[in-house]
Amino acid sequence: MKPQYLVLAIAYLAAFTAPTPAAAEEQRTPVSQCQAIAQNIPKATFASFSGTAPLTPAVSEDEDVKFTFLGHSTFEIETPGGIIIATDYNGWYRPATTPDVVTMNKAHTTHFTLTPDPGIKHVLHGWSDVPGGKADIDLVVGDAYIRNVPTDIRFSYGLGGSQENGNSIFIFEIAGLCIGHLGHLHYELTDTHYIEIGRLDIVMVPVDGGLTMGADSMSRVIKRLRSSLILPMHRRGPPVDAFVSMFGKDFDIAYATDDSITVSMRTLPKKPLIYVLQGVR
Repeated sequence: MKPQYLVLAIAYLAAFTAPTPAAAEEQRTPVSQCQAIAQNIPKATFASFSGTAPLTPAVSEDEDVKFTFLGHSTFEIETPGGIIIATDYNGWYRPATTPDVVTMNKAHTTHFTLTPDPGIKHVLHGWSDVPGGKADIDLVVGDAYIRNVPTDIRFSYGLGGSQENGNSIFIFEIAGLCIGHLGHLHYELTDTHYIEIGRLDIVMVPVDGGLTMGADSMSRVIKRLRSSLILPMHRRGPPVDAFVSMFGKDFDIAYATDDSITVSMRTLPKKPLIYVLQGVR
């Protein structure tokens, strides 16, 4: 082949094999800073309100994330960029401002609603409506990256049996912090779960002592996660002290006089702290 034809042939092949801008964009995936082992990060759906979604949310270790306990297992999480997230949203416990994102689990009606405020832009179910399926969430909203780890649940109200992947642990990566909400966790986590979760700097944990798991089982999960800040929630029946009593000198305990706490990477406790917000005890 003559040199000039060889050049043309190479150019022709390149035109058909090189990724188009759209294809290149599809290959861009957010990188989880929280997963201990992350060989393959699933593709994300970007939903930045700026109109141009970043590859990953901007991170500043000095930026604060605010947590406010609204009731039961609902927390309001406010990001440095002003995104409002409500966990296990049931429509009863609402942030003062309509949230941008709500997460839900379906173990009980106190953890979800099928008629959320239409002003909520992102309603994230921790379950799949497809039989045998599981929720798969990878979403960037403003400065928050949100993903889920599915877990099994027991059927409620004495029906017996269980449903595989019926609920989810939701994980929020905000301002460099790895934040987890354990939802209505019914079973102790497996090694695979811990790998999928990765590091959690802050964890919201149900402490009802039976509707989810017993205090001893739940405490084992928390000890394995080794989070810096533990925020109890979902207290029904036994006082939160039953859960707290499972921890020894390796954990600090504090009872807040307020329903909110503001945290950044730089202000995380050096020693694991169980911090009981006002309204939980």
